[in-house]
Amino acid sequence: MPERTPTGPTPGAGPAGTPDPTGRGPAGRLPDRVTMPLLALVNDQALDEDYVVAAQRRRDRPAPAGRSERGPAGGAPPGRARTATAVTVAAVAVFGVLLATAAVQTNQDADVRDAGRAGLIDRVEAERARVVSDQDRVAGLRTQSIDDEARAVALAQDLSAETSRLRRLQTSTGFVAVRGEGVRATLDQAPDAGPTSQLRDSDLALLVNGLWSAGAEAVAVNGQRLTALSAIRTSGVAVEVNGVGIAPPYTVEAIGDRATLQADFYDTSSGLAFADLAARYAFDFEIENATDLALPSAPNRLQRLRSATTVPGPDPLPAPSSDPASEVSP
Repeated sequence: MPERTPTGPTPGAGPAGTPDPTGRGPAGRLPDRVTMPLLALVNDQALDEDYVVAAQRRRDRPAPAGRSERGPAGGAPPGRARTATAVTVAAVAVFGVLLATAAVQTNQDADVRDAGRAGLIDRVEAERARVVSDQDRVAGLRTQSIDDEARAVALAQDLSAETSRLRRLQTSTGFVAVRGEGVRATLDQAPDAGPTSQLRDSDLALLVNGLWSAGAEAVAVNGQRLTALSAIRTSGVAVEVNGVGIAPPYTVEAIGDRATLQADFYDTSSGLAFADLAARYAFDFEIENATDLALPSAPNRLQRLRSATTVPGPDPLPAPSSDPASEVSP
């Protein structure tokens, strides 16, 4: 079949089919490929012009007799039908794969959620058990604290009692200086006392022993504090207390209850014996209550701690003999 040729004027030709030597179109206009931007030209003419012409010829060519581009029953062509079927099958297959993947993923997520829930439950149970254990421990510590407080109160009471006892021992042993109420006694021999009626150390010791027996807490003679280690003795013509010589008149100060100390002194055997000597030898003796007495501590050489412990022996000590010849008179 002979090809058809365009009958219109050729672009770039002059009037009556004469080529335009300038290459311009009608009215001297330049072709679009000259004036069009390069990117737009490349986009519009992506295919070669020969391909465009060939495609145009196929469209314009009449179909041969007995051939039809449609499928049976006036439907789409067989190629297009097969393509549509393949696309449908592929889409269904892809959809099935997606459904299967989603199901598997959902199952895995469910397992993960179940595992996470079980883990959370285990953690909650563990924390609950730890809380119960801590509560039991707190209860035990609270009970222990109550016991410790009671023990501390008992120890504080014991400490207070021991402190009071220590204070009393320090007072009676002369380890500390003391101050308080009591009695003051002054003693001197008679002005016309003869050799046999002079005041002796034993007389002074009798007065001191009477005050101790009457309840005195601390006693001092002429400023010398008396302890269990103190001694009142005569050295030549002078009387010594704690190894220090003193001279009459003697002042004996005793700290105690001034309301009862003087009366209790005369109720003791030593007090009665001293009162008898004072009357017999005309001692100058006076005793009076005092509201404020200050007694020094004992000398340092007398502040020694001594203690005795009982050591069990195989045989008990022998009983004292009843033979009068073995007794030692004081």
